[in-house]
Amino acid sequence: MSKGLDYTAITLVIIGAVNWGLIGFFRLDLVNLIFGNMTWISRIIYALVGIAGLYLLSLYGRVRAMGGE
Repeated sequence: MSKGLDYTAITLVIIGAVNWGLIGFFRLDLVNLIFGNMTWISRIIYALVGIAGLYLLSLYGRVRAMGGE
């Protein structure tokens, strides 16, 4: 179960990173373009990306616990 959640979180964070890259390089917010400016769907996407990023902070502790230091 945890492995599936990890992959989902990583996918969401990658989507967020690509979106931020597009914003930085081309001033193109892909989520805004597809779903509209701060519609409830775009807000859910932004929230899920943020939650996934916070969840992945736990990855540091799990790697350390497995001897990845």
